[in-house]
Amino acid sequence: MLYQRSSALFKEAQEVIPGGVNSPVRAFNAVGGTPIFAKSAKGAYVYDEDGNRFIDYINSWGPMLLGHAFPPVVDAVIEKTKLGTSFGMPTAIETEIAELAVSMVPNIDKIRFVNSGTEACMSAIRLARGFTKKDKIIKFAGCYHGHSDSFLIAAGSGAVTFGTPNSPGVTQGTAKDTLLARYNDLENVKELVEANTNEIAAIIIEPVAGNMGCIPPVDGFLEGLRHLCDAHHILLIFDEVMTGFRLAKGGVQELKGIKADIVCFGKVVGGGLPVGAFAARNEIMNYLAPLGPVYQAGTLSGNPLAMAAGLAMLKAVNADTGLMNRLEEKTKYLHNGIADALNKNGVAHTINSIGSMISVHFAEGAVVDFDSAAKGNNETFKTFFHGMLNAGIYIAPSAFETWFITDALTYEDLNATIAAVEQVAKTL
Repeated sequence: MLYQRSSALFKEAQEVIPGGVNSPVRAFNAVGGTPIFAKSAKGAYVYDEDGNRFIDYINSWGPMLLGHAFPPVVDAVIEKTKLGTSFGMPTAIETEIAELAVSMVPNIDKIRFVNSGTEACMSAIRLARGFTKKDKIIKFAGCYHGHSDSFLIAAGSGAVTFGTPNSPGVTQGTAKDTLLARYNDLENVKELVEANTNEIAAIIIEPVAGNMGCIPPVDGFLEGLRHLCDAHHILLIFDEVMTGFRLAKGGVQELKGIKADIVCFGKVVGGGLPVGAFAARNEIMNYLAPLGPVYQAGTLSGNPLAMAAGLAMLKAVNADTGLMNRLEEKTKYLHNGIADALNKNGVAHTINSIGSMISVHFAEGAVVDFDSAAKGNNETFKTFFHGMLNAGIYIAPSAFETWFITDALTYEDLNATIAAVEQVAKTL
């Protein structure tokens, strides 16, 4: 494929935008080459500025559960736009989508809408600290909760020490209140809790990880976290920005039958527009201003266009009784097809999948946490990525990102993807 227009646009963008992109992963730094500039998308396909068509497994990093330019979402946004794009005042549609979300998700009474997943997680942590009157949090290596200072933390010098900043601009003072644990390692979490008795406000986790590739929780892990939080008066926060309304209508809480104290949303809940949200039971949410002392605000929070898109999306998801089964079946079909193609060519790999999330790790052995994910062969992934791209298959330009399955994908698309893997595997 030719990418001349994308190359020219990237050169122009670098003059006025840092790195030529407004989010680092788009820059292709992890895989080399020039990023593809999208021009349009419809259903399962994205089209670039050079006229190339790709079967899309990024799907705007998750929101396009029902495909790009999903007509009910497009129509809702167009009609709402005609009435005005923003008011800075309450609107009826905010209550309508809130009522629907609360009815779909277990264990929540109230929800507040914000503008991004980062904002949702940042606000959830502040709320947890205000509610518990404790300062420290536990997060997991490899889980991404946005670019708020509290979350950009690397491992400390030992299992029970506080973290250190892994981005300039994050202060040591902020880092000292973030403890870093190993995903799927309950004993490690217990060590941190016991070493910081009565100091931990919350444990925040992607209940299915998507930012070190797709990594589901091992049996008993989430249940163990719930028990640990109950025993030590710690709030359990599920970051369901990726998984909410995607792995089940009620997210991982419904899928795994585990109660979280606070749940964060993004992606699907906005139907492709910039929306985040966080939710909890009444006694926690009532700590938020204007009812309570914990301040959180946003000029564009509850923006009518974003609420219209999100409401149309959630209505469609809620009404489709076969959606989750179809997505899971397509994911399993793709999983098995890719595994067969790689096995035929002797390519070492591990595939993790759950629901409509899947990732290929070019590593031997189980991939259950960040350390095991990091053992993957990145050079193999680079070759794989560019081979797939040239075959018209667009996957995430990073070995540490999940693929997202959309209902718009046909089995013809899946077969074309598997065929591309077979061809690319011969070069690995």
